[in-house]
Parts: sequence; C-alpha cells; structure tokens
Amino acid sequence: MRSSTISSSKRSVFETGCNLTAQGEPFVWSMAGGLAIGILMIVAFLVLILWNGLVAFYPGPIRMLHLKNGRVMAGEPIRSELYRIDSQKLSQMSEEARRTVMDRGGYSRRWLYKTGNFDLYNDDYRWVDDDDIERIETPNDLVLIERREWGPFIGTIQMLNIDGKEITDPAEIARRIDDEIQLAAARFDTIRTLERDRIGDINHRMEAARLALRKVMMKPNLGAAEREAAQKRHDREMAEWKERYEVLEREVDARKAEDSRFRVVLADVEGRQKEIAMSQIVRRIPANVLTTFGRLGVYAGRWWELVSAEPREANTEGGIFPAIFGTFVMTLLMVVVVAPFGVMAALYLREYARQGMLVSSVRVCVNNLAGVPSIVYGVFGLGFFAYTIGGIVDSLLYAEKLPNPTFGTGGLLWSALTLALLTVPVVIVATEEALSAVPDSLREGSLACGASRWQTIKYVVLPKAMPGILTGLILAMARGAGEVAPLMLVGVVKLAPELPIDGNFPFLHLERSFMHLAFHIFDVGFQSRNSEAGKPMVFVTTLILVCMIAVLNATAIYVRNRLKRKYMTGHF
Repeated sequence: MRSSTISSSKRSVFETGCNLTAQGEPFVWSMAGGLAIGILMIVAFLVLILWNGLVAFYPGPIRMLHLKNGRVMAGEPIRSELYRIDSQKLSQMSEEARRTVMDRGGYSRRWLYKTGNFDLYNDDYRWVDDDDIERIETPNDLVLIERREWGPFIGTIQMLNIDGKEITDPAEIARRIDDEIQLAAARFDTIRTLERDRIGDINHRMEAARLALRKVMMKPNLGAAEREAAQKRHDREMAEWKERYEVLEREVDARKAEDSRFRVVLADVEGRQKEIAMSQIVRRIPANVLTTFGRLGVYAGRWWELVSAEPREANTEGGIFPAIFGTFVMTLLMVVVVAPFGVMAALYLREYARQGMLVSSVRVCVNNLAGVPSIVYGVFGLGFFAYTIGGIVDSLLYAEKLPNPTFGTGGLLWSALTLALLTVPVVIVATEEALSAVPDSLREGSLACGASRWQTIKYVVLPKAMPGILTGLILAMARGAGEVAPLMLVGVVKLAPELPIDGNFPFLHLERSFMHLAFHIFDVGFQSRNSEAGKPMVFVTTLILVCMIAVLNATAIYVRNRLKRKYMTGHF
C-alpha cells in the first residue's frame, strides 16, 4: 500500500514536471520574447538614427551624366531603388532595351541625384533611370558650392571678379578661390555684426526711450511742465541715437559696396551661368579630387556649423544652435518649476494628508492627468498663462507697450510652465513611490529621538527618497524635452535667431519666442518645400535631440547614484 502511494506520488510529480503550463514556462518564454522584441525595436531605432544622422554630412562624389536624350546633368548620388516599369514606358523603349528590362523581370533601377541649382532648375533633386544614362563621368573641375541662399550650386567656376580684376584661368582660380572665400566670409560677418549687434542695440535703446516717454505721458495728473521736460529729454536722447545710427548705417553701406566688388561667376554642366557675391559662398567642395582626410575635414566642418550656426534656406541647411539653446534653457526652466511643486505635492499627500476618500480622489485625478493629451495642456497654457496671466502682467507692468503684448503671448516662460504642468503628475507619482519605500521604522525612530515631523522629513525621509525622486525628474525631463504639440501654441516658432539671452537688461528674456529641436524636426520634415532636402536635417536634428536627452538623463542618473551611495546606510 505504501509502495503504491509512493509510486503514485512520484508519478504525480513527474506529470507535473512535464506539464510546462503548470511550471509557467510558456509565460516565461513569452515575457522573454516580448523583452527581446522591445530591445530589438529600440536598437533598430537607434541604428536608423545613427546611420542616417552620421552619414548625412559626408560628401560624396559628383557625377556628370550624359543621357541618351542628349541632355547633360550633374549631381551627388543619394540613394537608389528598384521599381517596376509600367507598360506605357515599356512600349516607348527600343526593342533591345525592352528585352533587357524583361530579362530583369520588368524591373529597373533608378538613382536619386542631388543636383542643386534650385534658382536655375526650380528643383534640386532628380530621379534618373539607369536605362536613360549613356555614360557617367566624374570631372575634377566639378565643385559643390554651398551658398547662403538658394541652396547648393553644382557646376564649375568660370570667373572671379576681384575688385574689378577678372580671373578666368582655371589654375589661378583654384589657387585663389579658397582664400577669397575666407576673406569674403570675414566681410560678411563684419556687416552682420554691425547690423545685428551694434545697430540692433541702438534700435533697442531708441525703442526703450520711446516707451519711457509713453510711460511718463500715461501718468495721471501730469503737469504741462513735466510733459514738456520729458519730451525735450526724449528728443535729445533720440537725436543722439539717430546720429549714431546714421554713422553706423553709412559704415554698413560702405562695407556692402566694398563687398559687392568681389564676385564669382558659376556655370552648370549645360553652360547656364549664375553670378553671385563671393560672400554668399559658405564653402567650396571639390568632391571629385578630395582625399579621405579632405572629406573628413568637410564632414567635421559641416558638423561644427550644425551645432554653432543659425539655420538658413528654410531651416534645411546651416546650423541649429538656436534650437539647441532654446531646448536646453526651456528644459532647465521646466525642471526648476516642476521639481519643487511635484515634490511638495507628493510630500503633503504622503506625509501630512489624512488618508481617506478625498486623498484617494486626488491621487486618481493625478494619475488621470498623466494620460491627458499634450495638446490639451497647450490650449490651457495659451488660454491661462499667456492670455490671462500674461495679460494681467502686461496691464500692470508693460502698459506702455500695449496693444503689443509682452507676456500676453507665447514665450519661453509660458512654455516651461505648460510643460511643467504636463510632467508634474509623473514627478508626484514617482515621489510618492519613493516616499512609500522609506521604512516607517526610520520615521518612528526619528520621532522617538525628539525630532519634529518636518525635521524627520527633511533629514531622514527626503535623503532616503531622493534617488526615487530624481528618477521621476529624469522621466519628466525626458518627456518634456521631446514634446512638440503644446509648444506650438505657447511659444515655439519656426525661426528665432535672437536668443532669449543677450546683453540687454534683464539679460534673460522669458517673454521671447524660441526655437526647439522637436519642433525643428517637425517643421523641416513636414513643412519644408522639399522633403528630400530636409531629410538629412531631420535625422541629424533627431540625433542631436536624442544625445541631448541622453546627456541630461546621464547627468541626473549620476547624481542619483551618488546620493544613493551617500545615504545607503542600511537596507529597506
């Protein structure tokens, strides 16, 4: 009897061991498979961004294509693809070409070439079928000229006009062109400094004087003598600034006249010419004669321009420094606002509020706020912060500027507050979880030693919960830095080369609109005149945004780990 019972027990254990469902193996495999799929998707996304972003600025060769229809074109090959030829085009081919296509299963390959020369062709990208090409050449005299306007020009340099002296010898042009481009760039920077910095500063002071006079005139019960004195003071100040303005304006005109004497004549491969000022050239790239080190030099120069210069050509070329700066400043302001409010709210809910129906309802509302669409926060921020609070601020502090709003429209401050409101539920929930993880024995021990509740929270609970609180801030920072929809309503713009920080009081201008990396991606990817022209900028901007978020998160994680090691005196 006992032997039979033991056999039955062993058989039961064996059957249970063979039953994978009872052991949970399929569920473990499915969870592991889900994790693997998630990791693969993240890796694929990062590889896609890295590959397309890192190769976007590497210069390729310039090919001259002689087409079978007698036309000639030149361009930089971008990518190729196979496509099926339709019956209409197939019927127009010669018998030999038709047989070749049919041997390939009806498919043909075509290449996308960056032809540039938008001012000549009204387009700067062109698809070319391999079957339409008679032969391909890579002449050494073909160059890619990056211009400040109208995008790149691909062709040859026909003539240099250096202060009235015409140079047509190709060897002399090759010897002098790069030096002349650098001198022209220095002249362009000098003119821009005069116009934007010095003349811009005078315009700012003249506007400040006008507003000061208007503010005085708006005072009630102002006497006639005071009005007259204020007007005379204003007239003297304006006369002085106008005199300085005219001096600078004459200097700018003289420098522009000097700059106009240095010009270059370009020609495309079909002989059409284009004359431009030398200062309109950003760089010359003789792509077909560049060595590997030369290509790497162009590559590094383009990346430096990206992170240090302003956009040009509808944001599809140039740099994104204003967007990088705007994203960084707005994210820091958001963190400065969301951290204290989120932590204080969580402290009250967890440490002070009496647990009951009301507190539970508040927690439910906070959790639901995390799922509200971000555009709703944008509408709220525009209506409450900009129109209501900003309108009140304008009426109290900037009445002399009305009806032109100062804070009564979108700006950096309202964008940071809107995103702080968007991310505060994340901080509250993470902080509550971190506070809950602190053992009650630590609180009781502190209170038993005579500490007050606030002293216990300040010196015992918060240090222990700080790593978890920083985790919530990391999540909030990552989400806020990548948001687009609310920013479109409360302050971000397509182009704002004027940074929110300058040398004029109060130095940090929270009322100004700004550029943002996420909106820059949307604008270039979906609002530019040519999606192909904007595609490289989309990938490199995405790469910069991902790297910026990674750096901010890595910094916060480093601080969190330091705090964790500092306050880890026991186990929870």
